[in-house]
Amino acid sequence: MQQALRSATRRLTAAKLHYGQGTARPVDDAAALLAHALRLTRPLGERDLPRTLSAAAEARFNDLLQRRIHERIPAVYLTQRSWFAGLPMHVDPRALVPRSPIAELIEARFSPWIDPARVRNILDVGTGGGCIAIACAVAFPRARVDAADISPEALAVARINRRLNGVQRRVRLLESNYFSALGQAHYDIIVSNPPYVGDAEYRSLPAEYAHEPSGALQSGRDGMDAVRVLLREAASHLRPEGVLIVEVGNTDVRVRREYPRLPFVWLEFARGGGGVFVLTAEQLQRA
Repeated sequence: MQQALRSATRRLTAAKLHYGQGTARPVDDAAALLAHALRLTRPLGERDLPRTLSAAAEARFNDLLQRRIHERIPAVYLTQRSWFAGLPMHVDPRALVPRSPIAELIEARFSPWIDPARVRNILDVGTGGGCIAIACAVAFPRARVDAADISPEALAVARINRRLNGVQRRVRLLESNYFSALGQAHYDIIVSNPPYVGDAEYRSLPAEYAHEPSGALQSGRDGMDAVRVLLREAASHLRPEGVLIVEVGNTDVRVRREYPRLPFVWLEFARGGGGVFVLTAEQLQRA
């Protein structure tokens, strides 16, 4: 098994693929694909490496490697399993691959930006496959979470993940264009990983991104369409001491330039990633 993992890592490295969609390095891809070939329901671990790879598992593993290399499909779309904030998530091309650094914030229960003890209602705008909403429900067992997305296909994936993580009663899935289906609802936390890729940047992305739904990535000519809606409308759905947390990736420069009066707090993450800001309800009134 160890030799198979090393050999696969070399093949993936030589293929010069793109990483960052659920995995960070060739060895991560190799481990994820090998775990799937072994039909494990958990990540590959040290205890698995001394095992002998059966002929059937080896054939499955080689087929997965061939598809990863020649079709440039992200590994987690091949395995249909990823992990977010320590939770298992079903993944398929109907929704974006879970990879937001917001996972770290959820694990910290959004402290110190809000008092976790008083959080009762959370909204995830553009939930996609539901990973942020579901992780929030697990982190805040007394809270109810609304998960909104315009895509019924993405919400179908979220429905699988809601059941997989046992939070059906506390996560409400809503087909909604931003806040359109939410009425007068108000929240302690509004969190969003919206589309933020501009047209020119989208055309330059590696081939792996073509397997993800374009609507979950593209956001107008300059990548700002979704951010503008969030900054314009979120305040009317936040409680007075609530917070808005949004990931904008490398569109952060445009956000700063377009909203110079807003006192964004830009977060840093121990596990890497960036382009995530926090604003309070009061600060949003200046947008």
